[in-house]
Amino acid sequence: MTAPSSAPSRTRGRWITHWEPENAAFWNATGRRVANRNLWASIFAEHIGFSVWSLWSVLTLFMTPEAGFDYTPAQKFLLVSAVSLVGAVLRVPYTLAVPKFGGRNWTLISACALLVPTGLAAVLIQRPDTPFWLLLLLAATAGLGGGNFSSSMANINSFFPERSKGWALGLNAGGGNIGVATAQLAGLGVIAAFGAAQGYLLAVLYIPLLLAAAVVAATRMDNLTGARSDAGAQIAAAKDRHFWILSFLYIGTFGSFIGFSFAFGLLLQNQFDRTPMEAAAVTFLGPLLGSLVRPVGGRLADRFGGARVTLIGFAAMAAGTAVIVAASLLGSLALFTTGFIALFLLTGIGNGSTYKMIPAVYAAEAENEIAAGVPAEQAYARNKRISGAVLGLVGAAGALGGVGINLVFRQSFMSFDTAIPAYAAFLAFYLACMAVTRRFYLRRPAARPGAAAAASHDESVAAS
Repeated sequence: MTAPSSAPSRTRGRWITHWEPENAAFWNATGRRVANRNLWASIFAEHIGFSVWSLWSVLTLFMTPEAGFDYTPAQKFLLVSAVSLVGAVLRVPYTLAVPKFGGRNWTLISACALLVPTGLAAVLIQRPDTPFWLLLLLAATAGLGGGNFSSSMANINSFFPERSKGWALGLNAGGGNIGVATAQLAGLGVIAAFGAAQGYLLAVLYIPLLLAAAVVAATRMDNLTGARSDAGAQIAAAKDRHFWILSFLYIGTFGSFIGFSFAFGLLLQNQFDRTPMEAAAVTFLGPLLGSLVRPVGGRLADRFGGARVTLIGFAAMAAGTAVIVAASLLGSLALFTTGFIALFLLTGIGNGSTYKMIPAVYAAEAENEIAAGVPAEQAYARNKRISGAVLGLVGAAGALGGVGINLVFRQSFMSFDTAIPAYAAFLAFYLACMAVTRRFYLRRPAARPGAAAAASHDESVAAS
């Protein structure tokens, strides 16, 4: 018998057949370097994909009567909703694509696929006579960029050891999330430099960036033969209670982040009569800061436990929402803006900590199965497989939560001509998220075999 090599074993086409991130010798010798190279390439590609997903929330700003477009606000809302919905739904099959095609290969494919809706948008946005149904279809295809998040997260999850996943997943997700702010800033730049009539230039800008993402994926990323996340794993995940609980929590964090990202500017306009330029000058700050702090949420979760950080985050989000309610009642723009920026920061931290909980919860499930007599190798393999599927499915649920945020705002204005009832609903939801987090991931179970080991992670008590 010989000790396994500390270097990854490769086959043709940049496939790695030997990957042991939990092996300290392997990780320190070559694993960390290879994993970090894949991480930074993944961050760049996911960032561009997320930006393309966000493009239509900016492109609709260019669809003005002066540019020849005669669309109602409802039609513009439908365009943005189509992008959001498709991006959320595609997160499920995109998770399956990583083990089937390889993380590197699928990143390359998905980046190239976005050239089609982006290139067509650059052409059709110049033609106001384009039928609305065609623009709606085109906007929906841009939703492909939203699916990139789940495939990227599932891929990076396979590269890193358990102790580092919070930081790695936080960096990867934060780099993607910041694409919302990047697209908004790029749109402002186009308006300032060329005017609203030249909105197509925003789509043109992203064509070479997509090509660059494809080149980076082809030259800097690898495929792992050991990556396993198939349809069977997704079915098993959908039957697991932790999937539904974690999805509920991620709707509260990421759903709030992406929903508020699209709604913030509209709220400034409707509540405080800000002009489009005045609103846009502030709107990008929330998504930017929320994205930047997401890795901090992962890092805090690595140190203090994902459930503790998530619980505190929801408590702070409830307090921040109360501040927004007070600002709305007082008509204070400064307090309103401060409260919303704080809420974006808290959603970013919550995104990182909640996502860190996923692999931790299933690692604890494996320990509990081992304590019940299941062979260790079988228990770890099964739960790691389900964990990869949950990473993608939870991402889809969170994105759908963003659609829900905007629907609640829409109904609130339609029924009460104010957003205050919507804020009250969100506050109640955050309190419910606090209760769920404490009940399932922080409450100590009664003594049982293996309980002492499970108590080492606050998330692990969920298996009781």
